[in-house]
Amino acid sequence: MAFTNPAYSDQAIARARAEGGTGVMTVAGAAWKSLALVLLAAASAGYTWYQIVQVPDRNISGVIFGGVIAAFIVAMITSFKPNLARITAPIYAVLEGLALGGISYIYEAQFKGVPLIAVGLTFGVAISMLSLYSLRIITVTDRLRGIIVGATAGIMMFYLITIVLGFFHIQMPGVFGFGWAGILFSSAVVIVAAMNLLLNFDMIERLSGNAPKQMEWYAGFAMLVTLVWLYLELLRWASIIFGGRRR
Repeated sequence: MAFTNPAYSDQAIARARAEGGTGVMTVAGAAWKSLALVLLAAASAGYTWYQIVQVPDRNISGVIFGGVIAAFIVAMITSFKPNLARITAPIYAVLEGLALGGISYIYEAQFKGVPLIAVGLTFGVAISMLSLYSLRIITVTDRLRGIIVGATAGIMMFYLITIVLGFFHIQMPGVFGFGWAGILFSSAVVIVAAMNLLLNFDMIERLSGNAPKQMEWYAGFAMLVTLVWLYLELLRWASIIFGGRRR
């Protein structure tokens, strides 16, 4: 499920700067905070997976939906109170990890090996986008930033409409299937999710040196939000591409 990253809004960044704080944010500090949150989410996901393996018949829907909803609430709190990121970002990582562990296990049960492929692709895409940004092969301009945010918002609206229609038992034909329409749609969403990483790198670079050190946790939170979305989209993409021969 795609949601526009709340940390990208100018209002959120302005609130973070206005709150002040000691020290100065650095690129290295933001990178280490991002890595710590990713590892925390991975450990939480691993815990959920382990618990399911111990009791395969247990109902995990509560863990998944509870984790997603709680993580969303914490994400909204973080976007409105960036100075709390040092506390809320780790909580978000744990909650999101609990849900991801359950979701990944469901995919593994249906398409053996797909979650591992999605993990590898997520890190591969992240490193590739970082290289493109660092080498200035892709430069984040105001125009590009607007295109990425607009495309992300469009995807969010499409998913929300799909959920509403689902309540009336109306399904979008093709786009969520295993045919060419599903492959093209999933590929397009993966590209948009990957492009959002550029906004993360740009935000970190713009704020480093002129924002309080506590913003490193906020930047790490924003990075994790994007990586979670990218992983989920790659999970679905990989299930379409590789799933048929791995069931």
